[in-house]
Amino acid sequence: MSFVLGLTGSIGMGKTTTANFFRRAGVPVWDADAAVHRLYQAGGAAGPEIAEICPQAVTDGAVDRGALKDWMARDDTALKQIEAIVHPLVAQDRADFLATHSDAPLVVLDIPLLYETGAADAMDAVLVVSVDATEQRRRVLERPGMTERTFASILARQVPDREKRQRADYVIETYDRDVTRQKVDALIDNLTKGM
Repeated sequence: MSFVLGLTGSIGMGKTTTANFFRRAGVPVWDADAAVHRLYQAGGAAGPEIAEICPQAVTDGAVDRGALKDWMARDDTALKQIEAIVHPLVAQDRADFLATHSDAPLVVLDIPLLYETGAADAMDAVLVVSVDATEQRRRVLERPGMTERTFASILARQVPDREKRQRADYVIETYDRDVTRQKVDALIDNLTKGM
């Protein structure tokens, strides 16, 4: 049975970079966002069910995220309806990943909304990646199409960084890529020692 490490962090904190360091070290990493992308693509499991509740959001079997956002802006019940479809499909994708990698000593579940969705309870430990608010803001606003308003909206839906750090088993600050990689390698060694 694998040791399951949940990886999370607010937007702009370096989660993707950190997940890639685990991958490069040979640790299997499941990415919640990538799972949703697979479910939404043509032929993905979410398409037919989303089409039943919002037909205009599915084109040629693929879910159109823009159309879903438009629907959510018009209908307060839309998000709950979407989540009722997507969350069980994502949970099954995660369970399939864990079953496939059950012989690995360590697996990482990269889940942006780990605390927000209550998924932390299913982890053996949680790693939070973090930087200060100034660096976070700089990183996020460098992203194409990102605005102050969008950034504020995303932050409002996330557990504050301070609280994530307090609840985490491990925290890695991601200011420097080389230092971050070294900390990831040290954590892998620590968690797999004796396995």
